[in-house]
Amino acid sequence: MPRIRYASFLRVIVILGLFCIWLQIMLSASSGGLERDADPTNIEVETLGTLETIEELKRELVADEEELMNANETSEQVLALVPQELHKYLTVHPRNNSANSTDLPKNITEIRRSIKRYNDAQTIYNEDIFGPVQNDTIIIAIQVHTRLTYLRHLIVSLAQARDIERTLLVFSHDYYDEEINNLVKTIDFTKVMQIFYPYSIQTHPNEFPGVDPKDCPRDAKFEQAIKLKCNNALHPDSHGHYREAKYTQTKHHWWWKANRIFNQLQCTTTHTGMVVFLEEDHYVAEDFLHVLNLMRATADKSCPQCEILCLGTYLKTYQYHATGDKRKKQLTLSYIQQVRAANEERRRRKMDTSSWNYQVYPNLYGYTQKVEITPWHSSIHNMGMVFNRTLWNNIMSLQDQFCAYDDYNWDYSLLHLAQNRQGREKMKVMLCKGPRVFHIGECGLHHKKSNCNANLVISKVQKLLQTTKHLLYPKRLTATISPGGAKHNKRLVKGNGGWGDVRDHELCANMTKVGRQQRKYIYYS
Repeated sequence: MPRIRYASFLRVIVILGLFCIWLQIMLSASSGGLERDADPTNIEVETLGTLETIEELKRELVADEEELMNANETSEQVLALVPQELHKYLTVHPRNNSANSTDLPKNITEIRRSIKRYNDAQTIYNEDIFGPVQNDTIIIAIQVHTRLTYLRHLIVSLAQARDIERTLLVFSHDYYDEEINNLVKTIDFTKVMQIFYPYSIQTHPNEFPGVDPKDCPRDAKFEQAIKLKCNNALHPDSHGHYREAKYTQTKHHWWWKANRIFNQLQCTTTHTGMVVFLEEDHYVAEDFLHVLNLMRATADKSCPQCEILCLGTYLKTYQYHATGDKRKKQLTLSYIQQVRAANEERRRRKMDTSSWNYQVYPNLYGYTQKVEITPWHSSIHNMGMVFNRTLWNNIMSLQDQFCAYDDYNWDYSLLHLAQNRQGREKMKVMLCKGPRVFHIGECGLHHKKSNCNANLVISKVQKLLQTTKHLLYPKRLTATISPGGAKHNKRLVKGNGGWGDVRDHELCANMTKVGRQQRKYIYYS
């Protein structure tokens, strides 16, 4: 009998325990359902019929919380590697919603008026501190859209560059935003100018070069477009598609920006120095100007035919001398291949979490002091690209080809010119093998990743540069000549399309017909 009573007692305890667990699950489920009622995109708990589904939902919520914690941790890591005095460029200020706030949304007319004021004034901020623009001043042209987080970190990297106070930063915007404008105006470490692309989608939302409601749908067939009598029915691209404004804008903006800097600004009338082309999602090493000057001197001696210098590359793995141990320099090719294979496998495994995988391997080959002379190719040598007025004048002589070539990419259009210059060989580039410009943009026009984390990528670049800090500022460069691979030398037969509309051709051509403009001194009340 005692055993039977003991067993009965255990059964009661177990039943009560199971009842408590069931009650807790139901209460938590109901609470979760109430919290999610406000979000129609979430699944309501009342429709979940099984315990397994509830547990799966809980696991997903925990994973989301862990991801958020990782993101916050990464953000702290990023700040830890940024000097305290530069945190101001990373600080997000709450918008002032008062009636007198200048941050309130503007209508299209006001935005166009503001853009014209900026472009007419040609104001150079901090000119009184750092002096006027000289003929040999390095101009850094930065193409800006709306990715403010990346822009903040680019500014931080520029602020830490040696000799940055001798440059002129030109921020070229295709979107007018007061928060971005105010950030740029806070820069106090060198001269700054803002220019605004005046033919943007933002300022022309319902008309060309924006999206005209009467334009043909991208995938409309030619016969269908004719029946619709849409604006550009007669002008699909070479692939049978009609224009998309969001893609054509980038090529227009780049062309306008380059023309504006070389041919229209008053401060560049006699400028003969180098112009560095960056984008908002780039990040520079602190010695990028030092290396650029070394490359220019090396090109003058070793490669006078080099028309372009390139400070960046899209290779995912950069090999630096991370140690001075000479015993490890005698690496076999098989080991190098093994390292590369292991790195490639690691990239594939992490594809779902991050496609960015910069690694530092000791003593593979010392790229920090090497440059390569090779034929210029758009998709390889378009990051941190540098050239001067001599090449620009050559490009301008072929502007009709640039503006008519059926490719919405400015760099592939430039490659078309490079391969079809009558009486001249292909454009040569001097490439910095140990890159000084990095691409940190995980999301954007051509990147549709849903799991992009800007802080994660930025922290990796910071750690990479910190690890190799003792290898920066080389005293000299060693140039090697490479004929380039099949990709370098493959001739373009057909563009990528997206540029068949004659209106785009005309707009592109008309941008170069505006002459140099005098600065207008505008006084704000």
